[in-house]
Amino acid sequence: MALSRRDRLRRAARIVLAVAMIGVGCLHFAIPDGFVKIIPRSFPAPLTLVLVSGFFEILGGAGLLVARVRRAASIGLVLLYLAVFPANINMAVNDVQPVGVRIPNALLWLRLPLQLVFIAWAIWVGRRDGESVRPPP
Repeated sequence: MALSRRDRLRRAARIVLAVAMIGVGCLHFAIPDGFVKIIPRSFPAPLTLVLVSGFFEILGGAGLLVARVRRAASIGLVLLYLAVFPANINMAVNDVQPVGVRIPNALLWLRLPLQLVFIAWAIWVGRRDGESVRPPP
């Protein structure tokens, strides 16, 4: 059975998100300092939090590519996006800059609602091919 245009688009979006999550997750291990820097000071063991979140980013990204666990992976990524949101808020509130780059503070604030886009993206790509957003009547 041929895939619909929507399913082809979802498949491509799934691959893009999976590759992005795996790549960013790997960066947590390769260059953790920039990620450690954005963890709120009140949080314990920032390096451990960075490594754990990196592990789950890789796991979630890879899981999107496996039909059998895709839905669980998408839910896991949503939970991950919620879990790392305090670091994103900290970054904006305290103008914490990534290592070697200067981002205007306004963009750090605009990044916050972008988390909603990632949440919606993860939910959408976690659906099975042929599955619509609305349940059938």
